[in-house]
Amino acid sequence: MTRPAVIEVSDLRKTYQQGDSEVHAVDGVSFRVELGDYVAIMGASGSGKSTMMNILGCLDEPTSGTYLLDGVDVRELDDRALARIRNRKVGFIFQHFNLIARTSALENVELPLAYAGVPPAERHRRAVSALTQVGLANRLGHTSAQLSGGQQQRVSIARAIVGEPVLLLADEPTGALDSHSTAEVLELFDGLSVEGRTLVVITHEDEVAAHAKRVLRMRDGRIESDRRQAAVADPPPCWNRLEAAG
Repeated sequence: MTRPAVIEVSDLRKTYQQGDSEVHAVDGVSFRVELGDYVAIMGASGSGKSTMMNILGCLDEPTSGTYLLDGVDVRELDDRALARIRNRKVGFIFQHFNLIARTSALENVELPLAYAGVPPAERHRRAVSALTQVGLANRLGHTSAQLSGGQQQRVSIARAIVGEPVLLLADEPTGALDSHSTAEVLELFDGLSVEGRTLVVITHEDEVAAHAKRVLRMRDGRIESDRRQAAVADPPPCWNRLEAAG
C-alpha cells in the first residue's frame, strides 16, 4: 500500500547565471519521498545536492518544475507563507548546529515553538520532552559553550523534532563531529526512523548514508542512481543510554 507523499518533486530545475553562461545546479530532477521514509542524498561537491537541500527546505525557489511539500505546492506561496511552512513542516539539522550563543539548550529548543505562537507553559513542556528524548535532560540550562559538539548537535535535533514537523532535513549533520558523536547522532536518526519520522539527509559520507533506507546519488544536477538498501537493524531505544552518557 502506497503511503502519503511528504515530498513530490517533478522535473525540478534550478539555473544560475554565471557570467555569460548558465549553471544548471538542478537539472530536471523528479522523485517522491513517502511518509516515514529515511533517504540520503549523496554527491560530490558541485553535484547539486546542496541546492536540492535548499529547495526542499523552502530556503530557495526552483527555476521551474514543481515541488509539493506535504501536498502543498510551495511555488504558490508568498514569503510569509514560506516562512510559516518552514517553521511548521520542516525540522532543520545543520552541520554547525546553528544554536544561539549564550542561550540555554532549553531556550534554543523552545525557539521554533515561540515563533509558532505556542504558549510558554506548553513550549517548556515540549522542549523538556524533546531534550529528554535525545538524552539531555540534565543539560537543560547549559549554553552552547558548556556543551560538547555532539551535545550541541543533539540540542539541534531536539529543536528540529519539537514542533512535530512532517519532514526532518539534515545537512551534513555529522560533518563537524568526532567518530563517537557521529555514532550517537546516527543512532538517534535510527531511532527517529523507527518511530516513523520522515528523514532526508544530505551527506557525502558513506557511513551516514549506510543508515538510510534509500540512497539518491546526484551528479551534475541530476539523479544518477536511486536505490533501496537494507536498513540498519531496528535499534533499541537509545535515549536511556545517551542520558546516562550525558
